[in-house]
This record gives sequence, structure tokens and C-alpha cells, in this order.
Amino acid sequence: MDYLRELAAYWADGFDWAAQEAALNRLPRYRTTLGGLGIHFVHARGKGPALPLILSHGWPDSFWRYTKVISLLTDPGAHGGDPADAFDVVVPDMPGYGYSDRPTGTAPDSIAVAGLWAGLMADLGYQRFAAAGGDIGSGVSRYLALDHPERVVAVHRMDAGLPVYFGDRADLTPEEREFLDVAARWGADEGAYAAMHRTKPQTAAVGLNDSPAGLLAWIVEKMRAWSDRDAFSRDEILTNVTIYWLTGTIGSAMRMYRVNGAIPPAQHARRVEVPSGFSLFPADLVRPPRAWLDRMANTVRVTEHPRGGHFAPFEQPGAYAEELREFFRPYRY
Repeated sequence: MDYLRELAAYWADGFDWAAQEAALNRLPRYRTTLGGLGIHFVHARGKGPALPLILSHGWPDSFWRYTKVISLLTDPGAHGGDPADAFDVVVPDMPGYGYSDRPTGTAPDSIAVAGLWAGLMADLGYQRFAAAGGDIGSGVSRYLALDHPERVVAVHRMDAGLPVYFGDRADLTPEEREFLDVAARWGADEGAYAAMHRTKPQTAAVGLNDSPAGLLAWIVEKMRAWSDRDAFSRDEILTNVTIYWLTGTIGSAMRMYRVNGAIPPAQHARRVEVPSGFSLFPADLVRPPRAWLDRMANTVRVTEHPRGGHFAPFEQPGAYAEELREFFRPYRY
């Protein structure tokens, strides 16, 4: 409570949103219409020949998650990297998040969003591209690879999602069974927010849209619990939260949990055959064993990082950008 009171007071009387907004506006930001929805996205072109890369965020964030790594990916030569590793970077806000439209009625699930992103990349002139993401964005990237394998050269994910398994546990390795148990314990201890999002998002949204302090608590508790402590400055935290407050998107963002909870079990069992890489960070929610990653994907690279968590591109931008450069290097064309 002491921390929250101090942060709320700074938000009210010390936080310079205009300065943060000006920094965000220095990014090349656009809007387009996909599936009848206005979609906001960053489109930053690389220096020289570049591999197109679409980055998908999760909750509780937006395109904010990737703001620190965009220049590292578009111009690696300016940051101690190889200029040949440059990317054309596309970072959309998902429907109902950030500056994208809030869907009316049923929100698109991760499968549908993957279809929207495939359309966005085609509209930008990219017939083949790389995909990466974390949290909900990890699932969107997975469905891009599953449903558009002829276009996705490789896919990189920061997690494998919370495990969904309907088979016989006896068919799993001991490490996989322990992973399922750890995920179940995490759900019991930490998953109340997700149950609320999945079942009663509108109820929570009334309070969170009505109270800045309530919204701050709901988001900041996760930013602290899922990352290395003190990973963010006050201004960085409040920029993320202010985007939610000003756009009124906490309810529309939570509703994606509801539609994703209705994705048929058969979709969860599909194996990604596109070359897949994973970066696992110690402060993230749950970390899957290699056997699970091999079961669910054509896994060609797994990197376990010494620091970082759920928001790794923001917490450890240098390490995350270098990982993407190295992973995608063999798949350039």
C-alpha cells in the first residue's frame, strides 16, 4: 500500500505524460483498418536489406512492450551489432489494446488476430516474414506459424503459454508432468486475475475504468510480480498504465481472455512445424521443459537467460534484441 500510494501521488502530481507521449510519437506510428477494426501499429524500416518481423504483445501492456527494442532491431549496426541483422519491425496493438479500436460484441481470439496480422503484413508488402511474441502475443505468433506456414519463415516466443493437455499424463516425461503440476499450482496461487478476465471481465472493467488507483493496482501488481523487482522506473510503469487509462481499454483487453478460453481443445494440440525458438526468462510465470517445447513445436533453439521476466523486451532490451538477431539469422532471404 505504501508503494501504491507513493506511485499514485506521483502519477497525479509529478508524472509528465506530455514528455512520454512525445517520445512515443517519435516512433513511426500508423493506423489501418483490418476486419472492420481500426488497428494502430508501428512500422519501422531497417537500415539496408532487412527481414520483416512482426512483434505481438500481451497483457497488461500494448505496443509499449517493444518500444525499447525497435531501434536495436532496425539498426543493429548503431548498437554494436551486425548491420546484416537488420529487421523491418511491425508492432501492432491488438484489437482492444492501446490505440487500436475496442471491438463491439465478441472480440477476436488469438487465431483471428493472427489472421489479421497476416493481412497487415500482406498490406505492407511482406509476403514472407518472421514472427515473435510473448504472453497472448506468443499464442498469436504460434497461430501465425500454424495457419500461415508458407509465409512465416520462423517464429520466436518468450513462453509456451500455460499448458493445455488432454492426453494421458503417462505419455509425458517426468519433467513435463512436473511442468503441468507447477502450472496448476501457479493457477491456484496467482491465477485469480485470469479467472476474472475469462469469466466476468465486464464486472471488473466497471471498477477499473472508474478508479485510476484501482487500474494502477491491477496492472502494477502484475508488472512487479512477473519481472525482476525494480525492473521499471516510475515513468515507465506509468506510461504503460496511462495508455490503458486514456484509451479506456482495460475491459476490452480483458475480454480477449474470455474468447481465448473458448478456443477448441484441438487447436491447442496442433504442433508448430515452422522452425521455432524460445527465450525463457527466470522471473516469468512458468518455464516449460525442453521436452514440452519439442512436443509442441519444431524447436531449434532454446535460450535460458540469467535475468528478466514477462516483459523481457522492456526489461532486458539488449539481450532480447540480440537473441532475435541470432535466432532469425539462418532464415533470412
